[in-house]
Amino acid sequence: MNPAPAAAHQNTRTAEPRGAAARLAAWCAAESRNWFNSEGERWIFVARTLLASYCALWLAFRLGLDAPYSALATSVILALPNSGMVLEKAFYRFLGTLVGCTAALLLVALQPQSPILLYLGVALWIALCTSGAAMHRNQQSYSFVLAGYTACMIVVPAIDAPEHVFNLAVTRVTEVGLGIICAAVIHDVVFPRRHARNVMRTVQNRYTSFITFCTQVLEQRLTPAETELAHLKFAADIAALESGRAAAFFEAGDGRARTRQLHAFNAAFMTVLTTFYTLHRLIHRLHGAAPEHAQSILALVQPIHSHLASAMSQDLTPARMTAMRTQLASDIATARYQLNQLSAHSPIARAQQIDFDTTIELLERYVRDLGDFIAVYHGLTQEKRQQVSDPGAYTPKTPPAIVLASGVRAASTLLVTVAAWYWLAWPQLGNAIVIATIFCALASSSPRPTAMIRQVLIGFGIAAPLAFVTEFFLLARANDFVTLVLATMPVLALGAYLLSGARWAGAGIGICMFCATLLIPANLMHYDMENFINSELALLLGVVVAYLMFSVVLPEHTMGQRDHVAAALWREASRACKAPMFRLKRRYDNRVRDLLSQLNAAAGPAPGAEVRAIVSQGLTLLELGHAIIDLRLYIAQAPAGAARTALQTLVSQLARYLQAPDHAAAAATLQVTLATGTAVRTELAAAPPDQQLALQATLPDLHAIYTSLQDQLSTGETRHAP
Repeated sequence: MNPAPAAAHQNTRTAEPRGAAARLAAWCAAESRNWFNSEGERWIFVARTLLASYCALWLAFRLGLDAPYSALATSVILALPNSGMVLEKAFYRFLGTLVGCTAALLLVALQPQSPILLYLGVALWIALCTSGAAMHRNQQSYSFVLAGYTACMIVVPAIDAPEHVFNLAVTRVTEVGLGIICAAVIHDVVFPRRHARNVMRTVQNRYTSFITFCTQVLEQRLTPAETELAHLKFAADIAALESGRAAAFFEAGDGRARTRQLHAFNAAFMTVLTTFYTLHRLIHRLHGAAPEHAQSILALVQPIHSHLASAMSQDLTPARMTAMRTQLASDIATARYQLNQLSAHSPIARAQQIDFDTTIELLERYVRDLGDFIAVYHGLTQEKRQQVSDPGAYTPKTPPAIVLASGVRAASTLLVTVAAWYWLAWPQLGNAIVIATIFCALASSSPRPTAMIRQVLIGFGIAAPLAFVTEFFLLARANDFVTLVLATMPVLALGAYLLSGARWAGAGIGICMFCATLLIPANLMHYDMENFINSELALLLGVVVAYLMFSVVLPEHTMGQRDHVAAALWREASRACKAPMFRLKRRYDNRVRDLLSQLNAAAGPAPGAEVRAIVSQGLTLLELGHAIIDLRLYIAQAPAGAARTALQTLVSQLARYLQAPDHAAAAATLQVTLATGTAVRTELAAAPPDQQLALQATLPDLHAIYTSLQDQLSTGETRHAP
């Protein structure tokens, strides 16, 4: 008998279980990684939230604070996925609390014996704070909200005992500060998620999506509607990156050191995006023009587009960017030679020459701006410290009508609920006043405020029966802190779990706030079922009132509303004609794209035809505004002459047109633009060599103004004007 086959068979049988075990271990490891990267992160967030909340509650009990639930509620409210977001919100919450407490002390000191005047003062203060919240973004808006409703939370309990207002203010600051410390420490130490990583992923995704977008446009694979929606998405990305940068600034590490580079990245991106849009719009107009006019020009520039698209499909290293510039210069020289050959056989019309020259100028400008953008991107991703000039921070722009309406709505909410409180003589209605004011102020910065409040109301509705059962069947049997935690943990964990996902975050915050307000015991507990039910009804009524106020009081004046955004776009273009020149182009870019970002947030995932029309109008005005600013820069430096006078006349005419746009004004401005172009070309022929380059650069801007006015005359885009 040969032992070799038997041994081999034995080894095979031994290897099979080992191979199966290895495959099982690999499968378990892969599934575990997937779980930790998805569902596991949500449960880690729940654990951090509960740990921070109960630490704050325990410390509040140990310190003998009057309202321990305020410390817990603060920790819950500050629960966010990333540590930078928590620290940022904590900073602005404490700042808003300090300002709100100071305002409450001043208001009560001025009118301690006049409740009506006191509430009018509080209403005015809340209106100012809510308007400020509507003007800002990120957690700066939250700071204004806190300053408003903190004053309300202190004044309402002190209305019958104004001598206690100082104690209420000090207690509020202490409890909120304790909750802030616990939330900040826990979220920054226990399995922290750094927001700086998300910011860098956003930068990389933005770069990839923009390069892909440019390649597809150059290859004519996108429709005009798809291009406009892509610009709308890019506007939202710009605002999101600024929000992420602001949160990462509060983290330890290099987030602060990268602030200027991130500003430069956003600025470079907006510059190259605007240049590319102007180029794309010109090519699109040529495709729609008469064949005898456009066909020869398109035939000359199409090879340049193909070479650019081919180059952009590769990794754009500095060496490849140098090769791209060399290839572009060669292609332009070839195109100019071919144009001269064509003109030798048949004269080229003046309009064709203008279109060709403008296209070449925009191609050169696009590649130059693209190189600047890529250089800033590589500096960020390769963690190189770059010496970049500070382009200024991203400046948001909210239409004034929406700012004013937000303040009026918040003040009206307070006065309506206060009047109901006096009329009904319902003691618990004081809670409704505070809740209605809170959510009316919070929702003022939301593009869909009624949807946000509806989710919170769902959370309150879910929490009401759960809180009742927990209070009277579980919490009543608790005899120490550990059993208190076990009794209240399930419902708070449910709220924190919903809070960790974007879809039901509103319901999660509703559950957490409802339970933190009613469920968490005080230093001396009173189990009163009638009072508990009354308090539940008052909280629910407060959210309902906030919902009704948004539905009834100026419902069309909300963030991102189409008509207000369209009117604001025209106002920004008008300001480009007269505003101070310091960083004007950057401010104009920021504000126009912020308005488009608001429009995108309000429109949802599937914008309709009306939204796309406003996007098209906004991009046209962006192109027009850039051209106006470039002309103003030339006018400020140019010597006196016929061209400078003609350009000044054109800018003045554009200012009149943008203030009151209609068909007649557009036609008159079009004629002034043609006359200005003639004056510039006449002076260009006799200009000294040192002035020719600057004067030549005004021609693409004049062409952009001319074609923008033509578009508005042909499509009727002025119908969205104020």
